[in-house]
Order: sequence, then C-alpha cells, then structure tokens
Amino acid sequence: MDRRQLLKSAALGALPAIAPLPLQAATKAKPFNPAFPQGFLWGASTAAYQVEGNNTASDIWILEHMTPTVYAEPSGDAANSFLLWERDLDLVKSLGLNAYRFSLEWARIEPEQGQFSIAMLDHYKAMIAGCHARGLTPVVTFNHFTTPRWFAAKGGWHSEESPSLFARFCDKAARHLADGIAYATTLNEPNLSGKLGELLPGDLLGADKAMVEAAAKALGVPIYQPGNPLYTPDGARTQKHLLAGHSAGRAAIKAVRGNLPVGVSLAMLDEQAAPDLPKGKVSLRDKMREHYYGDWLRLAKVDCDFLGIQNYERSVWDDKGKRPAPKGAVTNTMGAEVYPPSLAGVARYAHAETGLPIMVTEHGVGSEHDEIRANLIPAALTELKKAMDDGVPVLGYLHWSLVDNYEWVFGYKIQFGLCKLDRQTFARTPKPSAEVLGKIAKANSL
Repeated sequence: MDRRQLLKSAALGALPAIAPLPLQAATKAKPFNPAFPQGFLWGASTAAYQVEGNNTASDIWILEHMTPTVYAEPSGDAANSFLLWERDLDLVKSLGLNAYRFSLEWARIEPEQGQFSIAMLDHYKAMIAGCHARGLTPVVTFNHFTTPRWFAAKGGWHSEESPSLFARFCDKAARHLADGIAYATTLNEPNLSGKLGELLPGDLLGADKAMVEAAAKALGVPIYQPGNPLYTPDGARTQKHLLAGHSAGRAAIKAVRGNLPVGVSLAMLDEQAAPDLPKGKVSLRDKMREHYYGDWLRLAKVDCDFLGIQNYERSVWDDKGKRPAPKGAVTNTMGAEVYPPSLAGVARYAHAETGLPIMVTEHGVGSEHDEIRANLIPAALTELKKAMDDGVPVLGYLHWSLVDNYEWVFGYKIQFGLCKLDRQTFARTPKPSAEVLGKIAKANSL
C-alpha cells in the first residue's frame, strides 16, 4: 500500500459508513487527459560519432578499417553534422520540437591523453548557444559510447585508470560548457557494456573478439577495448569501472555547476513475466532485470538527479528464456516486436525503483518502413501519458533519431531517423513520422 492509499484508507476509516456507489459509477474510468504538462520537452536525439563524420581519433575508426572487422561499412562522412550542425538545429526547430539531445565527442576534445582542444570545446559551446538562439533546450551527453583511441589502447573501461580519466575529461568539458547546458548525462547505455553480445544475433561476439585482438596487436598493446564493445575480457570489471566513472564524472560536473541536473541514460527493455506459466514455474523476468539494470538503478537512486531511459522493445520471459515475437506482430528490421506500451512499462518500472524524474532520452524504431514509426509515436505516447497521469514524473520525450545515421556494426542499413539522409548531398528530408511527432509537440497534446 502506497502513501496515498494509506491516507485514503485512514480518512475513510474516520467517516460514517455510507452506501456504496452504483457499480457503473464506481467502475467508471477516469477520462484520459491528452495534454502534457507545461514545459515538457519534445525533442530528437543524435550522437556525435553517428552523425558528425570523420572522427578519426575515436576508438571505432580504427576498427572500421581493421582486418578482420565486424563493421558492415565505415562511418566516413556520416551526416557531416560536424560542419552542418546549424542545419540540424534548424531542422529540429522546423519540426516543431523544443529540445535537442547531442553528445560531446571525447576524442575531438582530448585527441591525445592530457591534450585538450579549446577549438573543439568552442565548437560544442557554439552548438549549445545555437540551441538557445533557436529556443531549443540542450540536453548534452558527455560520452555517447565512443572514446579516444588512446583511451581504448590503455584498455578502455577495463583499465583501473578509466574512472579518473573520464572525470578529468568531464571537469575540462564542464568548465567550458556547463553554463549553457540544461540537462546532462554522463554516459550512454553503460549498463549494456560487456553484455551487449547477449542481445545481438549470430556470432558477432566472436567476430568482435577477433577484431579487437587484431587492433591490439597492430598497436602493440595488451588490450584494445572501445567504449561500445561487444566482447570484453572481463565484463564485471568493465561494469565496475563504468559505475565508478559515472559517479566520478557526475561529481566533476557538479563541482563546476552544482545546480545542473546530471543523470545517466540506461538501455531498458520492458521486461515482462509470461502470464501463462504452469503452476510452480517462475519467470526469469526478475533475474534478467537484476542482470541488466540492478546495479545501475541502485546507483542512480543515490547518484542522479534524473534518469534517462532508452527503450525500443519488450522482452517476455518464461521459466526457460525469452519468448519470440508473437505471430503476426509488427517487427523492426532486426525482427524484434514493435510494442508501443513498452516505453510506459519501462518508465513505470524505472521510477518505481529509483524515485527519480524520468527523461525519455531515446525511443524509436529501426525500420525502413516509416509508417511503423508514424504509428508507434502516438501509440507509445498515449501509454506514457497514462503513466504520467498515474504519478510517474516524466520530463520529456527525445526521439531517436533526428536523421538516419551510422548504426555501428550495421553501418547505414538500419534506419531510425525522423528525417531521411542523402549521403551524397547531405540533404535531410523529413519523413511523415516527423510531422506526426511535430504536430503533437506543437500542441503539447495528443
């Protein structure tokens, strides 16, 4: 029984008995309120490496060109957003959105250990100022997967030095940029590092191991571990350092600007227990929740101002494992079910576990069929608003992604964008789904 129920019960206990309401009135559902609260953030998200292009000092660049490699193709120019960032901000504004989430590319800011580029810090400062000039709220991720090549060559998050090196970067970046940031996240989906291989098809894990071992040999180092690894020699050690890295990074940012809300963004599936288990059988759901989210939710509860959630699908667990997508379900390019209520399910669970305000820092669908995206957005937002009406505090909804971009090992095959990208001219063309989201954002209501 929660606090509101307890107060209600106490109050009812003090009143004289009254006749029950007619059944129809007692069970009448509360009418759905389609309006979102004033100040709700409506935005789109990107990540520096996936849109900027030519991040040659980053850990992934060498792996894209390694033999062997798991990358379907090199990132190359990506969306050329390093040069065309103003076009991106104009695009966000033109869609009717009021927020933009982007990331700092650590390798641009610190291309060699201890060498910080004022020019690159000024670049991101201009982006933050550009957001404000257009009335956009800047939500900034200090590290979205990719790390400097020198960091990966030291073992990446496997290294004992990694938390302090990350904290030093956060300190330098915050001193230059924190004044203009509205919300900051330290890390992007760190809860999956060392566990991502469990979720991807085929033998990508083995192929990734061969690739990073080849990179280590080429560079003459014992371990080359990028910031977004499928294979890690010691997943538990990597997780330990990432947890410490978040805390150290957040402390460094808060030391510069104490009133800046700082959180972390976690990848979260809507984990569900199969409802039809035989008597005596127990779903694996709770075990899997603990495996993927437990440590991070406990840390967030005491060391975050808000929690970013990133949801794309659900998982239904019986006593043996994860069930396949239901027959006839709408699926994404990878064959996973597109299930609109999953976002609300994650928001409810994440808030219940942490007590924190929630920000949807990513949500969307990887599919070349934009009608799936256009249908998903209002359906998912309807369920999210119901969760909000039930008391889940949600700060905003930032759709992944603004434009079709580089999707890591899959190259440019999987399309998440609200806007289509012409990789020759770099033209961005809004899809019908962009209009759907924009209409909701402009009205601040479904």
